[in-house]
Order: sequence, then C-alpha cells, then structure tokens
Amino acid sequence: MTFRNAFCASSALAICVAGTAAFADGHSATITIATVNNGDMIRMQGYTDQFTEETGIAVEWVTLEENVLRQRVTTDITTNGGQFDIMTIGMYETPIWGANGWLVPLDGLSEEYDVDDILPAMRGGLSHDGTLYAAPFYGESSMIMYRTDLMEAAGLEMPEAPTWEFIREAAAAMTDRDNDINGICLRGKPGWGEGGAFITAMSNSFGARWFDMEWQAQFDTQPWLDTLNFYQGMMQESGPNGYPSNGFTENLNLFNQGLCGMWIDATVAASFVTNPEDSTVADSVGFALAPDTGLGVRSNWLWAWALAIPAGTQQQDEALQFIEWATGTEYMQLVAWNEGHANVPPGSRTSLYENPVYAAVPFAQMTLDSILSADPNNSTVEESPYVGIQFAAIPEFAGIATEVSQEFSAFYAGQQTAEEALANAQAITNEAMEAAGYQ
Repeated sequence: MTFRNAFCASSALAICVAGTAAFADGHSATITIATVNNGDMIRMQGYTDQFTEETGIAVEWVTLEENVLRQRVTTDITTNGGQFDIMTIGMYETPIWGANGWLVPLDGLSEEYDVDDILPAMRGGLSHDGTLYAAPFYGESSMIMYRTDLMEAAGLEMPEAPTWEFIREAAAAMTDRDNDINGICLRGKPGWGEGGAFITAMSNSFGARWFDMEWQAQFDTQPWLDTLNFYQGMMQESGPNGYPSNGFTENLNLFNQGLCGMWIDATVAASFVTNPEDSTVADSVGFALAPDTGLGVRSNWLWAWALAIPAGTQQQDEALQFIEWATGTEYMQLVAWNEGHANVPPGSRTSLYENPVYAAVPFAQMTLDSILSADPNNSTVEESPYVGIQFAAIPEFAGIATEVSQEFSAFYAGQQTAEEALANAQAITNEAMEAAGYQ
C-alpha cells in the first residue's frame, strides 16, 4: 500500500504533492524503531505524528548515542531478539547482515518510491548481490567546515582541495587560547564509527591501510606512525581540551558555539552549522574537500544512515510503509516546506541535486562532490583486499576496530606512545584475523 502527503508548496519550491490515500483495511499497529541521536533523526521524530495520522501506525522510538546504538542493534539482530521493527544501520552492517539473512530484502517498495532515484553510491553500499537491504535516510561523505572570518583574519585563503599541511598551518593561525578558540576540532572518541572512522579515513591519505593482500595487519608501518603523530601534534597545538573523548556531537556543539576554526566531519553537519537557530557562526561558514597529502587519496569517507527491517519483526508491512514515508521524496518535500531546503536530509537521491532550489544551498555542491569523490573500492594508496573507506567490510572489523580505536585514544590522552598504540593494534588485529581464519 502506498500513500502521499497532502500539501502543495509555493512555486518557488517547485513542489506539489497529490492527495492522501486512506488505507482500506483501517489496520493500526505500533512499530518500534532504534535510531541514532543525531539532528536529522531527531527532526524526523518530530514529523512522526503525520505518518501515524495517515496510516494509523503508531511509532515508538529508541534513540541512542552512536556507539550504544551499534551495540544494541547488533545484539538484537544476532540473537533474533525482536526488540525492533526498524533499525538505523549503515553501509558497514547492511551488506553483511543482508548476506546472513538477518534483514528483510526491500524488494517490495512501490513504484512511486522510485528506487532508481537513490544515488548509485548509496544504493550500492546498502545492497548485497544487487538486492537492497536498507534505504538511506541520508547519505554523507566528510568535508571541511571552517570559519571564513577566522580564516580571513589569519591572512589565509582556504583552497577548494587543501593538503593536511595547509590545514595544520591554518589551524595554528586561527587558534586563540585566550578566547577559547581552537583552530581545529576532530574526533578522538573511541569506537569504530567515531574516532576510529576519522583516523582510518585520514590514514588512507597518508598511504596507510588496515591489511595487505594476505590480510596481515599493517599498523607496524611508517604511514600509520605518520598519521598518528601528525594528528596528535596538530590537536595538541590547535585542538580543544578533552579531544580524545570528543565525537561528532561534541564537536558539532563546539563549532556551533564559535569555539572551532575548522571541523572536518560528516557532510550532513553542514545544515546544522549554517542554521542560525543552532549555530552562533551560521553566517560565516565555508566548505572545502577533505585534505590529502598529495598521494592521490583524500581523507573523506562514504556513509549512509539507513533504515532496515530485521528478519525477526512481526510487522514487516507496517515497517515497510514507514521506510517508504521516511526515505522517500515526500518526506524531503515535507521538511523543505516547513524548514527550508537546507534542512532536507542530504546525499541520498539524485533528484534532490537536480532541484535548482536545493542546488543554491551553499553546501549542496561540495557535499555532492565529496560523495562522488569517495571510492570504497579503491580507498588506499597501496592495494588492499577489502571494500570500504573508513571501515573494512568484513564481519570481524567492528570488534577489532573498536579495540584499536581505544588504543589510539589512549595515545591521544598521553597514556602510551604512538609506537605502543600501533604495536598493540597490530597484535589485536592479527590475533583476531588468525582466529577468524583469514591468515
């Protein structure tokens, strides 16, 4: 069954939507959704009453911090716990869980939903053997968000595609300790999808990789040592106190409070740092591609927060209806009508970037350029055996990378040297890979 939201926007927004269809059977139910506590997901919850009004399906939300969400949904899916009817997961979990039969294939989406409109990078990353197992609520890469006023005051001009050396120089020039302004804010928080994601993407641009072609860990190499030392040196010079425990949310708050000159993170954050209701520096934010070191690989990742239906649900039809509503074009139109195009969930649909109104949003083109430049099949300078940029798409990665990220955060905090952190990472990874039969 399909439905449409009933409203027409102004001609300036170029939106007009047909009427709402009632459900003939009058069926009502309650579905439970596990999701991450970021801004776009919180915004979606604010519109849930409209979905319930149209369908008679009530929605209960379980909203969790990113690391906790991953633990909860992984435990539930692997034990067939049945706590959730929809899970918010990403490009790492989706193809693995789909291959295991843990997710419901999304082959029942309506023609009106238009699966072909999903950006190819997102559709491919959320599929296994050509079957879509999760629908992207939004897609992202990573890019530089920076204070144009502080950059100008430092006498510098941000290149469209800067190097890490320029970023370090600019960060030092923008740092003002007397006024609590940090030149740069970056993730250091433990967790494979938090600080682990950032440092892995960064390491790619320094020539590092997780594994060689025989699945041997590669942490005992100069590129990894260079990555860690450069990161820590720059953060000690120009980063905030407590950066080893800062993740996406903490850095977003710092940037919006005017306490960061630059922030390199998810492209989806652009709508928050440019929203005057959220950000004190909304009128002075610029964007650039994630940095490189001249080796041919940039340090931007590729990701989608997506909605998937666990195979253990008893309410598959109702869950599919919600996914159509939340990840389709009608939800985008709803947000555009109420909050403006800048707040529409980005990075998931081709039609969004073909809309001239959205194309005029300051960060739209840089977001698309960042997404299109991210290649999960060729993410490292030297050849590697895995698919993925900020992760390796193997089942063992999440557990290994969580431990490795803890070693790195201990180094950032001064609890061990870079050499000790990398030696521990090498041992942790090879031990796990040998036990799993890769070596």
